[in-house]
Amino acid sequence: MQRWFFLEDPSNAILRVGKGDELQLTTGKSTSKYPPRKWLFRTRVFDLKKDEVVCVIGNVPELGSWQPEKCIALDQEDETDIWSKTVMIPDKVNVQYRYCVCVIIESGLQVIVRSWEAYVKPRLIQALDKSPEASDESENYGEYDNIERIDRGWLNKETIIQLKLCNNPLTLWRPKYANRAVFIKVTPVGLLRHNTGIPKTMSEALEESLSADTQDSFENPKHALSEVATLIGEDSTFHPQPQFGEEYRENDMLIFQSTVLFPTNVAFLIDLYIYSSRHGDGEPPHHAGFSYLLPTVLQSSEGSVVLPVTSTKHRPLGQIRIDYIVIRPMPNFKCDMSVSYTRHWKKTRAGLDVGHRGSGSSFKTQNCAEVRENTVASLKNAIDHGADFVEFDVQLSKDLVPIVYHDFHVCISMKKKKHLDENDMLELPVKELTLDQLQLLKVYHLSEGKTKNPRFFDDDLEDHQPFPTLQHILEVLNPHVGFNIEIKWTMQLLDGSFELHHPKDINLYLDTILEVVLRYGGQRRIVFSCFNPDICSVIRMKQNKYPVMFLTIGESKIYPQYRDPRCWSIPAAVKYANMIEMLGLSVHTEDLMRDPSLVQEVKRAGLTVFCWGDQNADPSTIKFLKELGLHGVIYDKIYQFSSKEVKESIFLVEARESQKDLIRLAAATAEAASASPPVSIIKEQVLDIEKARQHVEDTVSTATSLESLDSHVSDYDRNGTV
Repeated sequence: MQRWFFLEDPSNAILRVGKGDELQLTTGKSTSKYPPRKWLFRTRVFDLKKDEVVCVIGNVPELGSWQPEKCIALDQEDETDIWSKTVMIPDKVNVQYRYCVCVIIESGLQVIVRSWEAYVKPRLIQALDKSPEASDESENYGEYDNIERIDRGWLNKETIIQLKLCNNPLTLWRPKYANRAVFIKVTPVGLLRHNTGIPKTMSEALEESLSADTQDSFENPKHALSEVATLIGEDSTFHPQPQFGEEYRENDMLIFQSTVLFPTNVAFLIDLYIYSSRHGDGEPPHHAGFSYLLPTVLQSSEGSVVLPVTSTKHRPLGQIRIDYIVIRPMPNFKCDMSVSYTRHWKKTRAGLDVGHRGSGSSFKTQNCAEVRENTVASLKNAIDHGADFVEFDVQLSKDLVPIVYHDFHVCISMKKKKHLDENDMLELPVKELTLDQLQLLKVYHLSEGKTKNPRFFDDDLEDHQPFPTLQHILEVLNPHVGFNIEIKWTMQLLDGSFELHHPKDINLYLDTILEVVLRYGGQRRIVFSCFNPDICSVIRMKQNKYPVMFLTIGESKIYPQYRDPRCWSIPAAVKYANMIEMLGLSVHTEDLMRDPSLVQEVKRAGLTVFCWGDQNADPSTIKFLKELGLHGVIYDKIYQFSSKEVKESIFLVEARESQKDLIRLAAATAEAASASPPVSIIKEQVLDIEKARQHVEDTVSTATSLESLDSHVSDYDRNGTV
């Protein structure tokens, strides 16, 4: 069973290293010291699409050093499902590797990763292993060490365009089509470039002429992949479109997803097919009409457009409303293939304590936390009282700094006084204020502005100040406590209103936040979450390291309903989470109290489940929820409601146990190497397990007694010092 983010196995330490850390991924030594040897990589892969090839990638330079553009393409064996190649790898060292399915645009420079083996522990070639022979049984793609894991790739060079159809988006004006099943198919088509006047060879001119004649001035975009998924179908995963498209049903959501390299040169042909009321078996549907979505419409990263539907006789037939989102790769950060936690969790681990906004909401009408929410002080307080995770909210300031704050709006007053008049408050969106303005102005919570009754915390203390930056939070808090980072983003309600108007560009917004987390996350366990399903999808596609959980209100009498059908119920959220390969859901406790069986429904789908809600502010409710088997419970006032006898994060406890295991390993081998000089293996506040393991395994020399090694081990104390 895969285990995610746990330290009980010292060999996992190398896989948890942050992006910015410098660590050789072989055995701590340069591979140039070792002579090369031949190794046959051979695997069986089914159902490849056009242009896809099977590749191998690994932790040594000969296998690309986990950089996707440097993967090694294998050769197909006589049109079989087996792909293989003999590659020179370093001798006398352990080598890690994975298989992946890629589209190689330009070898060594541009590669699209369509899918890959996303085990936490890669495949391993031990130093003394012998290369398999061609007569041996091939490895199966995605199966290793009794584990099956194949994940979709993430965005590297390509762009994904999603077209979403929901809330009965199609209107047809002909009565004969009323109450008929309509099938919709979306095809990306490449726009031919204008004549630049540059002379062409005879063959190029002939090819362009034939293309224009046979494809009506369109060509198929190179390396494009088009798929569809339905929210209420039996299979909610993305799959190739049927010949005549996918049926749209009432209250369903169809998501057409196209992966393209040059989105500005790609249009979308939308065909409508309708079956005759008397059609027989095997009879094709009638091609009723079509629309074109041109790239000039997709100028922003997301939006909605209404397109005319034209009949095949070029007459107006109706209209179709399409919501779209354009997802681009991160421009300033490249993910590698060394490790992924996106769908890994220790399934037996349940009942984690998650501090809501740190120590709890501090601006409710009653039962407020006494420490200001979403501050360093609030988060530290929860950590000091045994939180396994702390949950907090992140959004951007006007100058694009990720900050920790919950509400979209704040109230400001230029008067620093305790008694406020009605005209002393000005409500502003957080996104319209820079970081300096937010931190220097006298800022009030929205509820304080409405009630004219400000609450006063220890604002003169640095840790109690609102609007800490995400980078600061990542750097100063105990690394043994996980972060549940909720991304704030506007949602449209069922009545058509928005929680926040005119947000920033969704790609710029998430790129900015993700880059901070990927650069400063280190070894910390991090989970992203958001109420907006598109945000979840974009985070999942932009990076391959951290998991995403879909926050959902579900069927609620407390909160208004959102327009998006993915948010309407826990079963719908389960379908969507599996559609885009998320880790799991964070559901509203109101839903679970109404129907506790929903917890098992989520878990049967292979998903992790947390819960949140005001009802969690009660020890008996927290106990009941943990007994249901939830993986985590998000609640206020951990300092008051936590039932832990020892107020420590479970991850700190397991880190300590892992260190003890390594100490025992060192003691067991010390006698064989008693003459060797001592080796310092303590690097930071946490034992550098991998470095120690290298000395134990490679040199068989620890020269460190149990007592001396133990003396180096110290825990991260509550002041954040070693």
